[in-house]
Order: sequence, then structure tokens, then C-alpha cells
Amino acid sequence: MVFQGEVLSVAALLDAARATPETPPSTQVGVRHTAAQNAEACRALLADGESLGGCWRFGILQTLDDYASVLRRGGPGLAADVFTDEPPRTGAAQLDAAFAALADYLANRDGWPASAWVSDPSRRTEAWYPAVPAVFRADADKESPEEFRRRGIFITARSLARA
Repeated sequence: MVFQGEVLSVAALLDAARATPETPPSTQVGVRHTAAQNAEACRALLADGESLGGCWRFGILQTLDDYASVLRRGGPGLAADVFTDEPPRTGAAQLDAAFAALADYLANRDGWPASAWVSDPSRRTEAWYPAVPAVFRADADKESPEEFRRRGIFITARSLARA
């Protein structure tokens, strides 16, 4: 089958998106994926030989995407539910710390109270630079949000930027 639609430029797509009215948040949307579910999946991935980098992308960045989706659809109160249940230990201290750092960062940014598990002092690691090439480590040392830095995780300002 051959595409028979109109191919729009990026500018036209952006204009169309801007012209579309925003849908007000609704609490009836629910939470489909949680940090706890993603941590469980990371544990399985690590057991199957996946790298820490792969688990950062799947576990942490996927959780960020899940949170952002719920935030758009239901607001910060509902989005906080992504982090209500404590993520199980993955088998990698770096990821366990990253789940806590992400929850802490988003709670502070969006104004909701973080669950008690976020403050667990064992959710820390030695200096870890997930998905940060060596050439950008100095940037990560300066730019990493405090919630990540105090847990031993160093990321650049771009590390949590999502499309």
C-alpha cells in the first residue's frame, strides 16, 4: 500500500499542535506503568545480561516517560502515583539509587510529597555517569540535579530531556 496522505513540514505540524486546544487534566485516566513495575523489568533484564546503560534507558527514562504521560493526562497528584510503591531492588545499586533520585527530583520539581522509600539511605551508589560519554563528565559534575548528585549519580542537563 502506498501512502496517499499529505506530508507536512515540521513547522506545519508544530502549528497544528499549537492550534489544538489542550485537554484539561482528568483523574480518571489512571496509572498504567509504575516505577516498581519498571524496576522489576530491569531486574529481569539484568539477569538476562542487559547492560546498566540499557537498564538506565528502559528503567529510568521509561519511568520518566510514563510519569510525563500521566502528568499530562491527570496532573501532578496522579503522576505521583507512578512512585507510590517502592521499586524492588534490581540487583544494581546504581539503578536502585536512580529510581529514588528520579522520584525525589520529580517530587521537588512538581510539588508532591515523595514516598518514604525515596529517602532510604541505602539507595546510593559510587559515582556513576549513566549514558554520559567521558567528554561530557565535567558537564555532568556541574549540571547534575542535587537529587541525583547526593545519591552518586551524575548526569548532564540533557540527560532527562525527552522528545
